[in-house]
Amino acid sequence: MNKTPKIAILGAIAILIAASLWGLDSVVLMPKLFNLGLGLVVFLLHLIPFGIMQTFLYREYKQLAKFTKLDWLFLALIAIFGGAVGTLAIVKALYLVNFTALSVVVVLQKLQPVFAIIMAAFILKEKIKKDFALWATIAIIAAYFVSFGLNLPNFQTGSNTIYAVLYALLAAFSFGSSTVFGKKILQKYSFPTVTFYRYGLTSILMFIYVLATGNLNLSAITSQNWLIFLIIAVTTGSGALFLYYWGLKKLKASSATIFELAFPISAIIFDYFMNQNHLSMVQWLAILVMFIAIRKISLLKD
Repeated sequence: MNKTPKIAILGAIAILIAASLWGLDSVVLMPKLFNLGLGLVVFLLHLIPFGIMQTFLYREYKQLAKFTKLDWLFLALIAIFGGAVGTLAIVKALYLVNFTALSVVVVLQKLQPVFAIIMAAFILKEKIKKDFALWATIAIIAAYFVSFGLNLPNFQTGSNTIYAVLYALLAAFSFGSSTVFGKKILQKYSFPTVTFYRYGLTSILMFIYVLATGNLNLSAITSQNWLIFLIIAVTTGSGALFLYYWGLKKLKASSATIFELAFPISAIIFDYFMNQNHLSMVQWLAILVMFIAIRKISLLKD
């Protein structure tokens, strides 16, 4: 009888917690930065945690002498897709709908496993077992009903909705890709190393971006904004990412990306409690089905 190693279960729990923190971030914290430019927000979301990391991860600079060209390639891809493009895309999508109609944006985040599973099969040569495909499909279908119930998606929230949809799709592809690239580099380096260089390289990329777009307007940042940036840096930002990479190191990329579905689910739940957006019985049943599917996946032996 095959049993899932305890370390794999702990890895799954770590990713579920990290993804849930991202849901809290999107509903409670990020809307408080709406007064700032998109590029500046993404830049500081990476620069501030990277600055904090200098106090306890400074030894990671020794890794510079070990990195091969292929290592740099994967670290760059993580920074580009998981850091710059993915974060820009999802924050832009939320900006476009004024942090309302969250379901339209977060449901498309649930397509992330589709991209990650396909890329994991090609890049990491991971075989997709029959049972995994079954439960992954059930999880993704349930994710749709979590967001929309028995109704069709409402795209009448304004003229920006179609653009929000496209940006959310781009974010799903970017984060799904980053999951696979992250798994590849974690085969060789520790999760603190990957987190450190992801934030460092993304900070550099975003600094170039804000300079090129003229978005480096630090005078627009209020004291409340600085407080929110700091909270995100130590909790839903780098704190959650450390948990995520620790969990990712213990699992297949195809499994990890399913557990990341806790992000959109938690966002909908937080939206219910914080903004009084009520869910239907069908949506609650879909959440139950989602967690059953995730549980089944966690019990599959890699």
